[in-house]
Amino acid sequence: MLKVFSAEGLEPRNLLDEPEVSEGPKESGGRLRLPDNPDEFRATLVEHLEELRTRIMRSLMIIAGGWLVGWYLEKPAFGWLSRLVLDNIAKAVHNPNLVKIVFTNYTEPFMLKIRLSFMIGLIFAMPFVVMQLWGFVKPGLKLQERRPLERLAPFSMLLFAIGVCFCMAILGPCTRWFSSYLEEFPNTVLYQDPAAMISFCLKMMLAFGLGFQLPLVVWALGALNLLSAETLTKYWRHAAVAIFFLAAAFTPSNDAFSMLMMAIPMVVLFSISVWAVKITQGKRKMAPTVLDKDGG
Repeated sequence: MLKVFSAEGLEPRNLLDEPEVSEGPKESGGRLRLPDNPDEFRATLVEHLEELRTRIMRSLMIIAGGWLVGWYLEKPAFGWLSRLVLDNIAKAVHNPNLVKIVFTNYTEPFMLKIRLSFMIGLIFAMPFVVMQLWGFVKPGLKLQERRPLERLAPFSMLLFAIGVCFCMAILGPCTRWFSSYLEEFPNTVLYQDPAAMISFCLKMMLAFGLGFQLPLVVWALGALNLLSAETLTKYWRHAAVAIFFLAAAFTPSNDAFSMLMMAIPMVVLFSISVWAVKITQGKRKMAPTVLDKDGG
């Protein structure tokens, strides 16, 4: 037995009985392995601030790189978005001369290029920015808290893409429906601001992409035991009303048609998420029962 004598009173002390001091994340196969319990590794406030500063600087560099990529992709993106709107307007009015794309200021083309290229770059950079955010938050979560959140990333991207595609599918009919009223006002011409047109399309796509994240939010809250399936089932009417209010706030057009086109799929996705929460929490309730039977 290995013993040493302390400086005070020369009392023997067994080194093997000393508690181990956590040294933080350890190397495992060339990668940092985080402890299962965040209490095993606590960083100081200064270390937290340094880590946050590093993550923010990396995120800004990623966004700047995405902006540079968006600068070269702005022209084809503008052509695609403008055709998405103008082709449907032409189908509605049956007279292309009734619609003209105009700038009202000589600085607007440059500012439009700046804004559109930044939006394109932000879309490319967002997955990597989220990875930086996750890298900052992950060490403070326990193992059972990390697992459900780690599963969300691929499904989040999939639901965002589905939301954007669904928006593109309904954007054409909405544009034709609104444009069809032009012919009721003879001797009029539509002077469309391209910046407002592009901004409206991108806001609609972003709103649908974010709105389709609702089932993941509900499932994550259920997986972390912050919401129960019984509560979701009991207050589903309240949730449906809240979804319609959110859809009305998200859609930039502020019309009932776009609001319904967003709210109805979100209600369906909410119902699916409640069913997923029931299955997840049901498995957790069954797990101890199975272990007890095996132990008996």
